[in-house]
Order: sequence, then C-alpha cells, then structure tokens
Amino acid sequence: MKRNQIRFIIMLGAFAITGIIIVQYYFLHSVWSIKEKQFNQTVNIALRQVAERMSEYNNTVMPHANPVKQLSANYFVVNINDVIDANILEYFLQTEFDKHNIVTDYEYAIYDCHNDVMEYGKYILTDENRKPFRLSTDLPKYDEYMYYFGINFPTRRNYIGSDMTLWIIFSAILLVAVIFFGYAMFVILHQKRLSELQKEFINNMTHEFKTPISSINISADVLSAADIESQPHRIKKYSAIVKQENARLNNLVEKVLQIAHIERGGFDLKKETVVLNELISEVVENIRAKNDLQRDMVIETQLADDTGSLMADPLHLVNVFYNLIDNAIKYADKKPEILISTARKNQFIIIEVKDNGPGIRPEFHSKVFRKFFRVPTGNIHNVKGFGLGLFYVKKICDIHKWSVKLQSEPGQGSSFIIEIRNL
Repeated sequence: MKRNQIRFIIMLGAFAITGIIIVQYYFLHSVWSIKEKQFNQTVNIALRQVAERMSEYNNTVMPHANPVKQLSANYFVVNINDVIDANILEYFLQTEFDKHNIVTDYEYAIYDCHNDVMEYGKYILTDENRKPFRLSTDLPKYDEYMYYFGINFPTRRNYIGSDMTLWIIFSAILLVAVIFFGYAMFVILHQKRLSELQKEFINNMTHEFKTPISSINISADVLSAADIESQPHRIKKYSAIVKQENARLNNLVEKVLQIAHIERGGFDLKKETVVLNELISEVVENIRAKNDLQRDMVIETQLADDTGSLMADPLHLVNVFYNLIDNAIKYADKKPEILISTARKNQFIIIEVKDNGPGIRPEFHSKVFRKFFRVPTGNIHNVKGFGLGLFYVKKICDIHKWSVKLQSEPGQGSSFIIEIRNL
C-alpha cells in the first residue's frame, strides 16, 4: 500500500473517530438534559400535590401561583401558607414520591418564621442498609415565603445516571470499538514502518554483500586461470583479496547474528574490571593502525586521570567505541576530527565521543538508536551500513544499565554521551 493511501486512510479514520465521539457526546448530553428535565417536572408535580394535600389537611387556601420553586438543580422550596406538621409532611412526601416513582434519597427542612431558621427534618434513604450520601443540616432559606419547607436531592445526579445505564453501556461499547480502531491503525502504521525498515535493511545488506562477493568471484577467476602458476605475485595479491573479503563477509554476518542474539534475550554479559582510559587508548591505536581505515583523519583523546576502572564486558565495550568512531568516520563530509573524552562527575563516569560531521537534525535524535534506522540523506547513498551500529550501542548500554544520549545540531557535528553510574 502506498504512503499516500495510508495517509488518506489515517485522515479518514481520524475524521470518522472524531465525528463519532462528537455525535456520541451530543447524544449523551441530549439524553441527560431530557432525563434531567423529566426529573424536575416529576418532582414539581409531586411537590405540588404534597402542597395541595397539606392545604386540605390544614383547611387552608392554596396559593394562586405555583407553590413550588426550584432554587438550584437539587434544591426546591414549597409554599404552604400555614404551619407545617413535620410528621404529616414526611408522610405526604413519601406517598407522593412513591406514586410518581421518585426513588432517590432526599432531605427536608421546615422554615420557622418565629426564629427565622430552617428546622432540619430528616434524611430519607431509599436503601436503609447504607449510610446517607451527604447530610446538609443547614438548607438555604427563601425570603419570599412565610410558611414553607425545603427539600434537597443529594443523589440526584446518581439517580439520573442510573436511569441512563443502558445508554452508558452502549457508549462504553462504542468507546471500546473506537479504541480498538485506533489501536488497529497504530498497529498498521507500526507494521508498515517495520516493513519499510526491513526492506531497506535487506537492500543495504544485499549491497554490502555484493561487493565482497564480486571481489571474491573476480579473484577466483584470476586464480583459476591457466597461466596463474607462472605469476606468483598475482597469486599472492588475489589470495589476499579473497582472505580480506571473506573476513569482511564474516564480520557482516557476525554483526547481524549478534544483533539477533541480543534481540532474542540470549545475551549474557561477562563483566570484569576494566581500566577505561587504557581500553580507549587501545581502541584508538587499533583504529589508526587499520589498513582499511587509513584516511586523512584526526582522533584525539582527553582522558581524565580520576576516571579509574569500572565493571563492564570489555569485548562489548570495545565494540561500542568501534561503532561510534566508525559512524563518525563514515558520515564525515570533510576531514574527520574525533575527540574522545572521559570525566568523573560525582558518582558518574561520563564518556563523550564528539565529531565534526554534518550533524543530525533534532527530529531524528530519538530515532537514531532504532534498529535499521539510518538518517535520511536524500538521493545520496554513499554511506554503507545496515543501520545496526547505534542500535547495538544502545542495547549494550541498556544491558549494562548505562544511559546514552545524542547532542547534535545540523552543521555542528554530533556528540554521543554515555553516563555510567560507578559507585
């Protein structure tokens, strides 16, 4: 599948998910508003009938206006126009709420006009086996009525929510479906990226193997020529080429197998005491002496005297330095200048490998340690490799419980910094 098609599918999927979430939110909000309005209307009707029954009981005239006033989402006051008997009021409230199927906790208080206070009545539980949700001993007063009572519904939101259980379940199912769709898109993109990386790795590996195989094939043709026995210098020359290219092939295969071995988790460190400065000096001297890397370059060291020794696997630590230095040399766009420095800061040993190369853009800093990843160079493909060097460096540091980070800006070179906690 082409990249543009994947982008179109992702954009379409994101648009669909956003639309579904918006529609579902609007739907739930609308259902909640309707349920809330129904609850308020039902409570208004029930409280109005309570007021009518209280008027009949007290033999008084009902107010002309609606006696029920809603002061907040949970709180109502009811005008009675006469003294209120708490026991009679509670009985009427229970019977009317049962009649209108209002099954939720409530508490009431009766206004005492002589003392200008709300006399707290009682908290009525729908389930007597549990404790009150909230106890409000000081319900608000209402200045426009003389004889009235106030009633509060502390569990109103829970009551309305329980009435929407089916809708909430459907929304949860839809949310799970949306999450699954998003996860599926993530997996598709991840697999697509892995597929591209593996394809690039195979292409790189093919090119890497092609050169030594071609050299060996040419050397074999020369060595199998009829008159080669009379040219001992050519036999020596092409035999050396075969040996050199064979060693190169072995190194390439070993590198791939080593990464696969680490990935499978079958990797055991053989730690021993390593004098860091001595090891770095040996690595630098070996690189300078290698015939295949004798090009115009400068490798310098600034090694702190107090670095001392550390516990590490010397073989893999050496390979870490080789990979970092090899990268600096391969990617150099001018005469390579490499500085390896060590320092001790509190409980940490700091190792820095700095070069004067082209640098790496910030958006690639978190990607350079990924397997098979190579910094894009446009249409120029003059740097060979599998994209495994820095991945190997990161794996070895992780196994040793060290940290490795990159500091780089385009045109200002790169610095790879390893922090080793050495108590």
